[in-house]
Amino acid sequence: MSIHAHGTSSDLSNGTPHPGEATLYLDNAATTPVRPEALEAMLPYLTGVYGNPSSHHTLGERAAQALADARGRVAAVFGMRQSDVIFTSGGTEANNLAIKGIAIAAQLGRDRRHLVTTPIEHESILESADYLERVHGFDVSRVPVDGTGTVDPAAIGAALREDTALVSVGYANNEVGTIQDVGAIATLARERRIPVHVDAVQAAGWLRLAGSGADAISIAGHKIGAPKGTGALVVRGRVPLEPLLHGGGQERGRRSGTEHVAGAVALATALDLAEAEREEAFARVTRLREDFVARVLDRVPSATLTGHPVHRLPGTASFTFAGTSGEAVLLELERRGIVSSSGSACAAGSDEPSHVLVAMGIEPEVAQTAVRFTLAHAASKPLDAVADAVAASVAAVQSTR
Repeated sequence: MSIHAHGTSSDLSNGTPHPGEATLYLDNAATTPVRPEALEAMLPYLTGVYGNPSSHHTLGERAAQALADARGRVAAVFGMRQSDVIFTSGGTEANNLAIKGIAIAAQLGRDRRHLVTTPIEHESILESADYLERVHGFDVSRVPVDGTGTVDPAAIGAALREDTALVSVGYANNEVGTIQDVGAIATLARERRIPVHVDAVQAAGWLRLAGSGADAISIAGHKIGAPKGTGALVVRGRVPLEPLLHGGGQERGRRSGTEHVAGAVALATALDLAEAEREEAFARVTRLREDFVARVLDRVPSATLTGHPVHRLPGTASFTFAGTSGEAVLLELERRGIVSSSGSACAAGSDEPSHVLVAMGIEPEVAQTAVRFTLAHAASKPLDAVADAVAASVAAVQSTR
């Protein structure tokens, strides 16, 4: 079977064992190719305009102006002020800064030592919560989710206390794509004057970022067509934030270190493009995903779709295949020219079952059969041949067990 690369913004021509077979990349939740427009926009700030934006000379001032322009463009997408934008090295740093920075500031200012989150969050949030417990004596409430990976806003509200420093909930899950009602959560927290952080790393480009009611929102550039190593935390100026990096006082004293001007420009460019395409891409890719899911469920009796059947990211389709090994299915898929993943790319080297699926009530041995397919914003062609390859791959693995 030959799978021709289609439906993504990146066609990879190497890495398959069969001559003439193209590789179809369906792991866009892990990372996306850099948009040509983002690369073109950043190049001048890697070459001619290389000044330090803190320097008071022409090259430095030109770099500072580019940084300010990028900051304003990012702020506009969030519907927040330019001064609210903190450029980071990616989503992990942005999440760490939000969780630790807001919580520690609340502890120091008002002696609040309680954090509310869920058990299906990205590792950068869960590990930050663990750190606050170990080092700063915080009490962390991890509000359960249901079998679709959805947290009930009322359950979040019930977990709030007088000493709650922060609520942190992901806008959309990175493994199963379930979308949370962050607006309802933010409303409940606002009534108690408790700040809310939203991890929008997976949501950016698919869901509206403005008007969520959140006080802090994280994004990562490499999920929307900017280079790896770029990201931002947008946090309202009225929210106290203890910096994690100390030094020269860049980013209004909230994140010291010479700014990555070229990366900020690339991030702003990619975010602008993704936002302009968002509504059309959402509808188009949703149709492709729904057709793909229906075909896989029809062709593979052991397949079960994970995550919410409706309230999910357009490009995410994650399945378990009972009676197989997820890693074995992935290898079979790659032999057939398809690159996907078993879940989060951030749990490097882990052979443990997905904490997301286990928290959703899926048995660990079934969770280890998970395979995730994530489409690009530019996806435009049906994935019927991919569904056929999934059926053949699962059958091949099952025949050897």
